[in-house]
Amino acid sequence: MKRFYEKIVQYKKCLVVLFTFSALLCLWVGQRVAVNYDIADYLPSHSPSSRALEVMEEEFEGGIPNARVMISNVTIAEALEYKEKLARVEGVEAVTWLDDAVNILQPLATLDQEQVQTYYQDNTALFTVTIKEDMRIEAVQNLRELIGEDQAMSGSAVSTAISTTATVSEVQLISVFAVLFVLVVLVLTTTSWVEPIIVLVGLGVAIAINKGTNLMFGEISFVTNAAGSILQLAVSLDYSVFLLHRFEECRQTNSDVKSAMVEALGKSTLSILSSGLTTVIGFLALVLMQFRLGPDLGLALAKGVAISLIIVFTFMPALILLVYRQIDRTKHRPFVPKLQSLGKWVSRLSMPLVILFALVIVPSYLASNANDYYYGASHIFNETTQLGADTLAIEKRFGQNDTYVLLLPQGDLATETKLSQALNELPQVKSIISYVDLAGAEIPLSYLDETTRAKLMSENYSRMVLSVNVPYEGEETFSVVETIRHIANQYYPDDYYLAGEGVSTYDLMKTISTDMTKVNLVAILAVFIVLVFSLKSVLLPIFLVLSIETAIWLNLAIPYFSDTPIFYIAYLIISSIQLGATVDYAILMTDRYRENRMQGSKKEAVIQTIMDVTVSILTSGSTLTVVGLLMGYISSNQLLGQLGLFIGRGAIFSLIIVLFVLPGILYLFDHFIIKSNPVFLTEKEGEEVEEALA
Repeated sequence: MKRFYEKIVQYKKCLVVLFTFSALLCLWVGQRVAVNYDIADYLPSHSPSSRALEVMEEEFEGGIPNARVMISNVTIAEALEYKEKLARVEGVEAVTWLDDAVNILQPLATLDQEQVQTYYQDNTALFTVTIKEDMRIEAVQNLRELIGEDQAMSGSAVSTAISTTATVSEVQLISVFAVLFVLVVLVLTTTSWVEPIIVLVGLGVAIAINKGTNLMFGEISFVTNAAGSILQLAVSLDYSVFLLHRFEECRQTNSDVKSAMVEALGKSTLSILSSGLTTVIGFLALVLMQFRLGPDLGLALAKGVAISLIIVFTFMPALILLVYRQIDRTKHRPFVPKLQSLGKWVSRLSMPLVILFALVIVPSYLASNANDYYYGASHIFNETTQLGADTLAIEKRFGQNDTYVLLLPQGDLATETKLSQALNELPQVKSIISYVDLAGAEIPLSYLDETTRAKLMSENYSRMVLSVNVPYEGEETFSVVETIRHIANQYYPDDYYLAGEGVSTYDLMKTISTDMTKVNLVAILAVFIVLVFSLKSVLLPIFLVLSIETAIWLNLAIPYFSDTPIFYIAYLIISSIQLGATVDYAILMTDRYRENRMQGSKKEAVIQTIMDVTVSILTSGSTLTVVGLLMGYISSNQLLGQLGLFIGRGAIFSLIIVLFVLPGILYLFDHFIIKSNPVFLTEKEGEEVEEALA
């Protein structure tokens, strides 16, 4: 490695130019990376609802209805006029209303009132709209202009369109605040006015290159787009700071700046790489999820940290050497005082804190696994947003409603009729639009007009459109999906397809529920193995992983005790993110304790370790806390908001446990930590240990 670092130092100007050009290019390319805001698109391709959507796209022109539009104070005739206007909006594929289900030329009093009230009641009309996926933003904006602000619309297409436009501006605002906070933290924790700028430049180059190289994925999810850069900023910050500190230390004993930088790189390689590797592994564990949002986020985050490591070992040394004179000229006194009193306080309270820690492990674990969950996107916008208020208004008038599409092999109208009758008996099914329901099995297909027939019949399939009076997700919804599939399977064994938002959410629930244990176990095991080899110990990795896992359980236990449902996607992702992002703090604490233990007693080692690492840990931890909380409180998207809240709150729990509990654990198990790992110690290290313990 020394020869490699010597080459880095030798070609410093070329490296700075190369990486600067790469960052500018990737910054331009990054603006062209497509972002997907539809959670259902990340279901495994083999899931039943995904396959159903593929078949329907192949067989029929119109998709599944994905929006509801409510118009108040209209007559039947005016509602029909609105239907035509809605259908003419660019991006709208189809509009379904009362006239598609019944003959409205008859008096309303003579019609099936349950069907009528599904679409029209109290002079208020509810239209079911199908919007093209690639034109959701334009179509939703045009629909809003058509109906006005005082009318209401909801649905997955509306939610996706609003997420797309709102998230972009919110992420920009979060990023600005995050950079400003990082700048303040760096000013407080460094000893030169130039050092914060150097660190931010290095982080900016790494983030720009990561965003640009996301082009290799084709598109990224809105979660990755919103959280990726902010998380990369937070978890990679301490790499550059650590290198700067090492460089300053080496310069005190080495007057040649180039050789001092080579020495600093050599001394910091193991610490930075072990820290970065555990973070990368924590993120890569998400790749094992069947739910493809996990691999999307995991690969982008792991790539981001890997790029940050490359930048720290190549671009940053070159940049520091080019501006070290400016660093020297702008030196100032340290703003953070010595923390000896904190070390003494932690040392005195170490045993009570360890006991308290032991008492909360089991309750926090049990509570973290007993939460109520949202699986889909139906609760992403709350009532404080226009979409949330519109959704509530529609549900108050017409109830919670969803639209399912059932595809059946064409040709057996008698069986279709029996199936329709069985489905109509379900209390949650309010209406069915199909050939056998509109015309009847005895009416020839030729009697149906071409437009209507194309909606209900294809070359190979018949289509039933079911209006079901259930929410987009929940126990009742999942039960209805299972019941419809069971009934359809009785008449068409393994030869039917069912699609719809509630159906996709059901499949999503089944998919991601099986991911949790696998992802967590792999992440924990992989991090544990890395720690075993980097710390040359079996016992220490157990303490470190248990410390961070307990912080994760405490983080996820709060929603249980506050009776707050959480998004299962955020629940699933945060475990790997918090483990990967904050286990570094525990590694740094343990490394320094072992170093200090060679110089004095275990009590002195605890005090000195607290003094040595608190500023470094708080620099990274406070940044992760603030950027997470910013995302939590600024994002109108509740999924992103909750994920941000988990990140910020999780960082706080990790900081508390690492700074106040882990020193006590190291103190308590000092004898085993120092002496019970001879297998992993060299002969020289063994002699040093024996001397320290003597």
